[in-house]
Amino acid sequence: MAQNPVKITETVLRDGHQSLVATRMRIEDMLPQLQALDAIGYNALEAWGGATFDTCLRFLDEDPWERLDTLKKNLKTPIQMLLRGQNLLGYNHYSNDVVHAFVRKASEHGIGVFRIFDALNDVRNLKVAIEAALECPEKPHVQGCLVYTISPVHTNEKFVELAKELEDMGCHSVCIKDMSGLLKPYVAEDLVKKLKAALHIPIELHTHCTSGFGHATYLKAVEAGVDIIDCALAPFSSDTSQPCTETMVAALEGTDRDTGLDRQAMTPIAKHFLGVKQRIIGEFKLKGYFDINPNVLDFQIPGGMLSNLANQLKEAGMEDKYQDLLDEMPKVRADVGYPPLVTPSSQIVGTMATFNVMSGERYKMVPKEFKDLARGKFGRTPVPVERDFLINTLGVKPEEIIEDCSIEDAKGMSFADFKKELQDKGFLNPTDEDVLSYALFPQVAEEFFKKHYQAVTAYKR
Repeated sequence: MAQNPVKITETVLRDGHQSLVATRMRIEDMLPQLQALDAIGYNALEAWGGATFDTCLRFLDEDPWERLDTLKKNLKTPIQMLLRGQNLLGYNHYSNDVVHAFVRKASEHGIGVFRIFDALNDVRNLKVAIEAALECPEKPHVQGCLVYTISPVHTNEKFVELAKELEDMGCHSVCIKDMSGLLKPYVAEDLVKKLKAALHIPIELHTHCTSGFGHATYLKAVEAGVDIIDCALAPFSSDTSQPCTETMVAALEGTDRDTGLDRQAMTPIAKHFLGVKQRIIGEFKLKGYFDINPNVLDFQIPGGMLSNLANQLKEAGMEDKYQDLLDEMPKVRADVGYPPLVTPSSQIVGTMATFNVMSGERYKMVPKEFKDLARGKFGRTPVPVERDFLINTLGVKPEEIIEDCSIEDAKGMSFADFKKELQDKGFLNPTDEDVLSYALFPQVAEEFFKKHYQAVTAYKR
């Protein structure tokens, strides 16, 4: 056994299928292999959060809380979730008591690792979620994220400063979250070395293969001393997903960073998930593959968004404008202060760029969410947005510009407000979990509840 083995977090149950098949894997697809996955010896199994919560309710007719209960019942390996700070799993900021309630319930139901990030790397948007996770009686592992991006203002030194803040906030580890595969191998080596020198907690690296860098980036990061890497079993790896688990295990065999994991034991598990992937692609009529595109270094759109934007143009009969859209993305991103492109900022910037291309005139139609991002509602952008652009181009009123947003001042509905609203709709005895589902996705959750409880006015669990 290597003296300093690299640990692996397996993403096949979450980001693997979110990246390649639109998060359509069901719990019944996972169940046959949970015992085998548990026996491998992974650092963690990422299996909840991200888009899984929404997709369970919206497309798969599953209660996400019940999915988590099933996972907990069948796994001893820590279950990891991806949490968007004050956004939780939705697209808006939620009040502090809703954040606390959600984190507490997720921990109770089995989350052992909370990976917490903010789209703008604004630590004020991370504070409440991190505190809530640290306070859970179950003592979950709390991981803070550096959302990696490239721009004229983002440097490795700035990311190290952010990592120090996360360590000071009590995080047990830090994750470099490279959602678009932008992290180059030698830049990764430099960043990991700087982080290892500055921090006293483990460093994890999460990347995607969208640019083609993935496996090489991991190897340089491993040489620099990274503690944990995120990988997906072969059928759900590569392209716009994570580097391949089996490949990385084989690459490190016999070295001083040998993972010690049994690659042969992964083969039958991978065979099962290959069948799952093929069935999902057929059932949901998905494209099912995404080519590596080094130009992601310029347009920076996360892989899962590319197909959505292409479909929007196709439906509008403007397929020939696809390259124009890719060219417009970095321009819009620069206008709005170089935010990292990850949910929800990626959707907001992507929609604005699409409107610009489809209308043939920049900022002719401006969605409310884009104005909110620009005026500071989601937090502090890496570069302040030009006041002239805000007022004269976007039509933001001077008094609407938020100079120093403090998340404590967010006027979100409280947990009690959401519960009362749900009860007023006829769901008389909602559990706390039901209230949280409704708070995150009101219309989707309401439809789910109506379908599952026939006598709505006598609603009971």
